[in-house]
Amino acid sequence: MVWFLSDRQEAAGAKMPGCCGLVTLKNEPVPLKSIAVEVNVQGHVATVSSTLQYENQEKSPLEAIFVFPLPGEAAVCRFSAKIGQTEVVAEVQEKKKAQEQYDDAVSSGQQAFLLEESKESPDVFKLSVGHLPPGEKASVSLDYVTELAVQADDGLRLCLPAVLNPRYKPQGSDNNSAGSAQVSSVPAGSVPYSLTLSARVTSPHPIAKVESNCPLDPLNYMNTEKTQATVSLAAGHKFDRDVELLVYYQDAHKPTAIVEAPQASAKPDSLMGDPVVMLSLYPEFPKDVMSSVTSSCGEFLFVVDRSGSMDCPIHAGPDAQDRIGSARDTLLLLLKSLPMGCYFNIIGFGSTYQSFFPKSVEYSQKTMDEALQMVKVMKADLGGTEILQPLKHIYSQPCLPDQPRQIFLFTDGEVWNTKEILDLMTTNASSHRLFSFGIGEGASSALISGAAKQGGGHAQFITGQDRMQPKVMQSLRYALQPAVVDISVTWDVPKGVSVTPLSPPIGVVFQGQRALLYAQLTGESSGNTEGSVTVKYRLAEQPVENQLRFSLKPAEDTGLTVHRLGAQTLIRSLEVKERESDGDEKEGLKGKIVELSIQSGVSSAFTAFIAVYKGDGKAVQGPLLQRQVPTASK
Repeated sequence: MVWFLSDRQEAAGAKMPGCCGLVTLKNEPVPLKSIAVEVNVQGHVATVSSTLQYENQEKSPLEAIFVFPLPGEAAVCRFSAKIGQTEVVAEVQEKKKAQEQYDDAVSSGQQAFLLEESKESPDVFKLSVGHLPPGEKASVSLDYVTELAVQADDGLRLCLPAVLNPRYKPQGSDNNSAGSAQVSSVPAGSVPYSLTLSARVTSPHPIAKVESNCPLDPLNYMNTEKTQATVSLAAGHKFDRDVELLVYYQDAHKPTAIVEAPQASAKPDSLMGDPVVMLSLYPEFPKDVMSSVTSSCGEFLFVVDRSGSMDCPIHAGPDAQDRIGSARDTLLLLLKSLPMGCYFNIIGFGSTYQSFFPKSVEYSQKTMDEALQMVKVMKADLGGTEILQPLKHIYSQPCLPDQPRQIFLFTDGEVWNTKEILDLMTTNASSHRLFSFGIGEGASSALISGAAKQGGGHAQFITGQDRMQPKVMQSLRYALQPAVVDISVTWDVPKGVSVTPLSPPIGVVFQGQRALLYAQLTGESSGNTEGSVTVKYRLAEQPVENQLRFSLKPAEDTGLTVHRLGAQTLIRSLEVKERESDGDEKEGLKGKIVELSIQSGVSSAFTAFIAVYKGDGKAVQGPLLQRQVPTASK
């Protein structure tokens, strides 16, 4: 069952009914009462633990359905439910099997809990709490781990999505596809449950500061070295925006390596039974090479979302600019900064798409002035959000000789077919480099970050005027950098140790941009406990290499964060291959994904978390009512 809004409906918004208690737009009580989030940041990664408190204040048993956003890169790794003093820890199972077990439990009157990833987009999850008896309370906890994105000002960004904007689905699409999730939403700021958040930050480097787009209590350092600190979200968060934490370290650009000990209960030679290393690399181009590099020109295609939802405010705060205005400002800044002699065009899209020029034109004072005037009057007047068709058109056009094509995509990301779009970008990554800009609160991280990753570019999120200029100029600087080619990664480890890469091959290298690599280490060394990794590539026809040496000795107290992120990286790359394959190969890859997901305890497109609470064994009596828990929308 699916409910996707049109862009016009999205923009219309709605009012909360004037009723007592916590209610949805349908005037139904909301069983979700509060969400408490604990964040543990360790260097460049974070573990996020969310606890959702449910209470059934009605006279009949309930099934509560909550569709909510998570970061697109998150690896969900634990799910449990607590009823009274009893905790039930969920298992990861093949998705259909888990759904059937949940349905069987609920139909027989047992309490059950199901957590599953949306079929269309990996940043949307559905949580089902089945057969909550009248007067009963339940506490549901889910944990995920995620990498922190490096910003233009060297801050590390953790985004906790609170806003789930309805995803546009074109008319005539299959509105009942299996695995889709029904979205219930209310205007931002009207969500009828509370949020508390506390964060602990630990780093080998001193913590300079922690900032947020939401009010924070003062940062509290836990030691004199300032390598440990705590911070909390100020009381009264209204769910009117995503919660963005920016963590700043001193000497943040130093390459680092973490070797994590295996899970004690796992079989040796399995992913969880071997140590896993995570490398944070910051490739540095030699100065003599950079001095010989002239800014490449290229063909710049600016693809701008002009759907109806772009008329909405960029965030729910006072004096918020609308999204199309933010896209205009971002585009104007880019247009004024292009190098003379390059080529460019601007394509607006909605339900249809249209270009400013019949084909790309040479950048000159005249063509820039023409484009600037057209951008200034650009409106969100092209209907729904359909990115696929303009991208197919661009990819079908021959590239200009000696002018590398660069696509700059501006969108609020409200699409339903994220995976299909990313697959198209992957197919064309060898000839087109893609830079993405997520405009406004609730922009799909799976689409924005995934587009840059699959397109060999860089992702930025624009949620206000602050920090816009450095973000825009960073992406343009990367785009003007000549393409790095012939990239290879070489591991040097002691005899007796073998390396199995978990990350896909590096497809793009930018000056100073962090690259995270994961690898499984099998076997043992009798003597030497040091290894190294060397990244080699060619830039401007000259060979360059960067090397990092690291200790093979496992770090202490890291939990299994690195293993789970490594497993997630491998799962996502296998999912891309599965979508591109067919027949026996497709089934084989699906089987590998399910096996790896179950072994590592990390969710995937083909698995789900299932927990069943049998209690005293007696079935819950009475007709089962279904309640949709609303999320914040614009």
